[in-house]
Amino acid sequence: MDEHDFLAERFEENRGHLRGVAYRMVGSLSDADDAVQESWLRLSRAGADGIDNLGGWLTTVVARVCLDMLRSRQSKREEPLETPAGSDPPAHPRAKTDPESEALLADSVGLALLVVLDRLDPAERLAFVLHDMFDLPFEEIAGIVGRSEAAARQLASRARRRVRGADLAASESIGRQRRVVDAFLTAVRAGDVPGLVALLDPGFEVQADNVAAPAGLPQGIHGAEAWAREAVETARGARFARVALVDGSVSLVVAPKGRLFRVLRFTMAGEKIAAMEIIGDKERLRQLDLAVLSD
Repeated sequence: MDEHDFLAERFEENRGHLRGVAYRMVGSLSDADDAVQESWLRLSRAGADGIDNLGGWLTTVVARVCLDMLRSRQSKREEPLETPAGSDPPAHPRAKTDPESEALLADSVGLALLVVLDRLDPAERLAFVLHDMFDLPFEEIAGIVGRSEAAARQLASRARRRVRGADLAASESIGRQRRVVDAFLTAVRAGDVPGLVALLDPGFEVQADNVAAPAGLPQGIHGAEAWAREAVETARGARFARVALVDGSVSLVVAPKGRLFRVLRFTMAGEKIAAMEIIGDKERLRQLDLAVLSD
């Protein structure tokens, strides 16, 4: 076996791990596959000489590529990685990078988590993903982000607070809200009109912004039963909805493939939902403070 074949075999052993790291970093399956491909190109150019831990080396390379992607995305100068002629990575059909595959992967990672990760600064996201999800030591993370080890710890700590909502999910009030919103989502998905109506205050109101209001329907709707019947007939996006903390309250985020599309915010009256606001305006969505609710 020559060196190229040996490296290709070892690379394939690490591909699944590298793809998992990259996907959590960039939140896009196609970009994750590009980052993994780039790590192969760099390995095939560099060879294995001097690399004691190939898996660690590849993880570091993928993380740096993803960090560059995130920074490029943040500055709106995203460009695809190019593959030099004659340097193709080991065979791995890109046809698998389809919407269904990405939806399944996003769901396995957690749609709400992907949405929150997308709000982090690139260096914060890298530090959190590599340390909290893949147990990479801060000493190595520091070298990737170009900061001290203490600064890398701070990056992960800030990201952790934002991801977990400063432990708000542990409060009794949040727990009560969670039970009602979970039941609401279950009823909508099941098309259970009576079950949905039972969760709503008789004076239930819905307000949607200009983007979120369905075409031809008013932005404001009053009455629990009328809205419930309409909701179960038009709730195509319910399968993409997940519970999350939004500005400190239990809400629903609708995020196909981890991309935030709508937010449903609730006003509670005891154990009932008194009102719901549907937000679709991109600028308003960007201003919301989101955090993950643990199961």
